[in-house]
Amino acid sequence: MRIKLLQASLLAFLGIVCAAGTRAEINVGVTLSATGPAASLGIPEKNTVALLPTTIAGQKLNYIVLDDASDTTTAVKNTRKLLAENRVDLVIGSTTTPNSLAMIDVVAEGETPMISMAAGARIIDPMDGKRAWVFKTPQNDAQMATAIVQHMLDNKVRTVAYIGFADAYGEGWWNEFSKIAEARKIQIVGNERFNRADTSVTGQVLKILAARPDAVLVGGAGTPAALPQKSLKEKGYKGLMYQTHGVANADFLRVCGKDCEGTFLPAGPVLVAAQLPDSNPIKKVALDYVTKYEAMHGKGTASTFGAHAWDASLLLANAVPEALKKAQPGTPGFRQALRHALEKTTNLTGAHGVFNMSPQDHLGFDQRARVMVRIDNGTWKLVQ
Repeated sequence: MRIKLLQASLLAFLGIVCAAGTRAEINVGVTLSATGPAASLGIPEKNTVALLPTTIAGQKLNYIVLDDASDTTTAVKNTRKLLAENRVDLVIGSTTTPNSLAMIDVVAEGETPMISMAAGARIIDPMDGKRAWVFKTPQNDAQMATAIVQHMLDNKVRTVAYIGFADAYGEGWWNEFSKIAEARKIQIVGNERFNRADTSVTGQVLKILAARPDAVLVGGAGTPAALPQKSLKEKGYKGLMYQTHGVANADFLRVCGKDCEGTFLPAGPVLVAAQLPDSNPIKKVALDYVTKYEAMHGKGTASTFGAHAWDASLLLANAVPEALKKAQPGTPGFRQALRHALEKTTNLTGAHGVFNMSPQDHLGFDQRARVMVRIDNGTWKLVQ
């Protein structure tokens, strides 16, 4: 009888230990756009998740990856599922600005930190009670728009037309670019929109051509951003062409082809990591990511979008040891501690820049996080 009681006690003790072990694992939910119009951005992000560490500070990490199909409603549904069913400690995603904006209410309600991989400044600005739970890794559209305007001025651009997505990404770029361009005395002579799934933009392009701008900026992302540029070239436009950092991947180069030769865009340093001077502090981290990604997927396959997921992982790895001092994973206390630790990120070098976050700034990049590049012979060339 005594032996049976000891066995029962031992089994109960082992059960507690096992349960405690389960609670100690860190669950990371990822929702991204691996299919749909933003797939050329989401696929390298998904591929990068496979390269992320499975332990941090001795704690096992579980990644639960869901595809939102570039759809806002699905992104929200995925986020609710990750919080309610998988009880994640952190959400990484989504790929696009509209999806990320739609997820804010859900993570704020669940008091779970989220690291977006989308560019729109509105994802973290203006800072408020809900956005206190939201961080991001891509450069803001405002930061990149400043680089474009400066390049235009250096190249004597006096008039410009804009054509962008008819969603939060296109509107965000229009708001930031138009504000900066007008302040720097560049006249905007055209403002058009198109949808990510459109197959023709002839009407918009004809209006732009009639305005005779010195330059055109396309406020799009991924392969759909090639459509206006190909249409402008087809109809004989000879002015300067600019794109946003939302097109910085090989799929865009393949789809746009020779029609995008000579195009300028701002991008994260990782896009041209090998061309950076050795004195650049970002070069080593960026090359490390590129080497790991291309070892698995082939030379020339690494993109800025996968590097956004990589940087999210670096932020997490930096914050987890601090959060573990306060609470156990799987608890509200751990998620709160993780949020605080992310907010205190200081001098953390990523593949895209150096993070210095604060309660008011949940990105924390400075000008080191952007370079201007030119498309030259189907590749990216650093503009010196």
